[in-house]
Amino acid sequence: MSNIILNTDSYKLSHNRQLPPKTEKVYSYFESRVGAKFPTTTFFGLQYLIKKHLTGKVVTHEKIAQAKAIAAAHFGSGSLFNAEGWHYILGKHKGYLPISIRAVPEGMSIPESNVLMTVENTDPAVPWLTNYLETLLSHVWYSSTVCTLSREVKKIILAGLEKTGDPAGIGFKLHDFGYRGSTSVESAGIGGLAHLVNFLGTDTLAALETGMEYYDSEVMAFSIPASEHSTITSWGGPEKEVDAFRNMLEQYPSGLVACVSDSFDIERACTDLWGNELREKVLARDGVLVVRPDSGEIVSTVLNVLSRLGNAFGTTVNSKGYKVLNPKVRMIQGDGCSIHTIQEVIRRMAIDKWSVDNIAFGMGGGLLQKMDRDTQRFAFKCSSVTIDGKEQDVYKSPKTDMTKASKRGRLELIRVGSEYKTVRAEEVEGREVVMREVFRDGILLNDEKFQTIRDRAAL
Repeated sequence: MSNIILNTDSYKLSHNRQLPPKTEKVYSYFESRVGAKFPTTTFFGLQYLIKKHLTGKVVTHEKIAQAKAIAAAHFGSGSLFNAEGWHYILGKHKGYLPISIRAVPEGMSIPESNVLMTVENTDPAVPWLTNYLETLLSHVWYSSTVCTLSREVKKIILAGLEKTGDPAGIGFKLHDFGYRGSTSVESAGIGGLAHLVNFLGTDTLAALETGMEYYDSEVMAFSIPASEHSTITSWGGPEKEVDAFRNMLEQYPSGLVACVSDSFDIERACTDLWGNELREKVLARDGVLVVRPDSGEIVSTVLNVLSRLGNAFGTTVNSKGYKVLNPKVRMIQGDGCSIHTIQEVIRRMAIDKWSVDNIAFGMGGGLLQKMDRDTQRFAFKCSSVTIDGKEQDVYKSPKTDMTKASKRGRLELIRVGSEYKTVRAEEVEGREVVMREVFRDGILLNDEKFQTIRDRAAL
């Protein structure tokens, strides 16, 4: 049983006593602070958090009792737990959270140092509730960072396709290999779904389930039959590898099929096995063989595989002057991929006159794991309080690190032409406001379909 009262940092259980007397409202915001790795953040994953944790009757007698007992043991005292506050929410609001959340539409890319979300209590009796939810709501950092990274890689690959090949193929150029490297099924689901805002290929089935449950999607991503080392090496040593390869062609006589080919010697596999012994079978097959190397220095490996497959199966030169393999053969590079190595591979391919049409990339840990909350420098900060009917600014300004200085007052994100700007609410002056209320008093107000978010994020 998920307990909203326990889905927070321990120290927040004591914060109800720390606000100024007669505090009625606490207003906080979420942003990607200046100095983020990527200059814009693609916001995604809030609807998942709201649906999973915040909607409906989330406070019950049982949850209050459980939290009270745990808090007493945790702190060594039962007096710190705010049982009265939670019983008030249960009695007055029937267990629904009296909170308003406003946020930018998911899939929208916003420059750093702009407000992405605001949170405020709607009942003046529970001002402590706003920042109590910081811990949970801040988890949107993960899905937003994965979505941002995936989109930045998409820009790089798309630029390569525009220069050397067909941009229409962008949807399947970055495949998610990250399930096994994730920390949990849940993180694989939401992280994998964040990637699918930008691409159509995944091997992370949890992402499909998450999209269907929380974003009302159909099956929105695809994969193909593919081998792993165990299904190749179980046939025997190097002398049996060709039998394993032949079996792949026979078991999947049509469509795309991928085969890992570096179990023993990637050069021999490309030149002698695929390119000689099985060449006629590959050419006669009603589909495309995708050769996958899985070791070695990434740039030289890609160029070596392309060269050997080109020599074996032939190439043509497209209208942009770049070489394209025989349409029966392609490759996927799934080892050592990061935004930097993918960029370098594409750069070197262009120098050697290879089209990006020839290759797809697979990212695992680099897509779903090699990041943290500081990658985009996310922060959730209070910027306004109302005390005894009077609203006042709240901010911090640490002289030891002014990049951590926080914003003041009630905030709005406005759009002027193609530019975004965070202003104080009283400065909107009729200009287009980007954020909208998505949650109020236990109810999700904007239940968006995944495809809507995808369309919004399109380059």
